[in-house]
Amino acid sequence: MRVCTPITIRYAETDMMGIVYHANYLLYFEDARTSFLEAIGFPYARIEEAGYLSPVTHFECDYGMPLRYGDTAIVRTRVVLSRPTKTVYAYEVFREGQDMNTEKPCCTGRSTHCLVDATTFKPVSIKRVMPDLLACYEEVLEPEEAAR
Repeated sequence: MRVCTPITIRYAETDMMGIVYHANYLLYFEDARTSFLEAIGFPYARIEEAGYLSPVTHFECDYGMPLRYGDTAIVRTRVVLSRPTKTVYAYEVFREGQDMNTEKPCCTGRSTHCLVDATTFKPVSIKRVMPDLLACYEEVLEPEEAAR
């Protein structure tokens, strides 16, 4: 399953070159991950209400074509790996109007998350403490090609 999240590029998110400052993609990916969880029927608030958090343990981003103030980015999100101890999301950022099936994205990224106890920050097994979340991930999982 892939979820598309629109992001309107604000002036404050650009640098002196007039393009989106690279660190802002992390914020776009986080917005997209939150939208993804809502789309699969498991909003992030539900994780927190159960006493858990899902911090980032790894992040990577590859930049291509720049986005500028006033552009609308479309962040396409999917889960590419789901294990009891980690979940990996993949992101593709397109400029609104691009053909997502044939054109190269402006940016791609991945974030890896674990689940931790909100009080102790100790990692926990999703399978043990939130099996319904793991089941949602497994239902929508789209593994990446073997070439990755």
